[in-house]
Parts: sequence; structure tokens; C-alpha cells
Amino acid sequence: MENVRVAVLLVALAGAAAADAADRAAKPGEFTLGLVQRQLKPGLAAADVAERLGSPNIVTRDAAGREAWVYDKVATETESSGRRFGLGLGGSSAGASTLGLLGLGGGAHSEKARSSQTTLTVVVRFAGDGTVESFSFHQSRF
Repeated sequence: MENVRVAVLLVALAGAAAADAADRAAKPGEFTLGLVQRQLKPGLAAADVAERLGSPNIVTRDAAGREAWVYDKVATETESSGRRFGLGLGGSSAGASTLGLLGLGGGAHSEKARSSQTTLTVVVRFAGDGTVESFSFHQSRF
């Protein structure tokens, strides 16, 4: 019976670890630095940039009328873990006489939480003909 409990526990832990890894993998439509580096290339048309990266947060023009698109993304990641422990033991009674009630209780609780933010700012500069001239990025984590 104990071996079955251990096997069930190991399967549950493996499932939780796989779900956590899947959550951390890039999801379709997620804006990441890898996506930007794979999708942007000089000479790409503005319409293709919008299709690949979505709408920019800010659009500006320089003195010569050339556009620059700014993508500014913030992601917040939270992680928490907790541990609980409990123990209890109850007594019994026999017939009309009470043998007594033995009670033992206890508990412990521990919880940790951590939060971090990642920012990614991408600036795409377009040439006069509306194609990507250059792009730059800045990523920070705090």
C-alpha cells in the first residue's frame, strides 16, 4: 500500500513539474525578444511588421518624416510555494464507561512568494520608403 502512495505522489509531482515548464514556455502571440529577433529584418515592409509583432504602443516621426514604432511590453511573474503540516489523534469510548479522550494536535505553515517584472522596449525605425531601416531593443528584469 505504501508503494502505491509513493507512486501516486511521484506521478503527481511529475505532472506539476511538466505543467510548470509548459507555463514558462513561450505561448503563441507572446511578445518576446526571441520573437523580435526572428521576425524583424531590414527591408521588411511596415505592414509585415504590424502583422508579425502587432500594433505598436507609440508611433513617432522624425524631422525628415520617417516613422519610428515603439513597442513597450511589461510582464509580471509571480511564484509562490507553501508547506503545511498537521497531526491529530482522537480517543474512543467503550460501552457505558468512558475510557478517556486523548487529543493531540499540531500544525505548521510556511509560505514564500516572489514577484519579478521584465520589460522589453523595441524601437523599429523605418526608411523613407516605409521599410525597416533598423531596430534596437532594451530588456531589463527587476
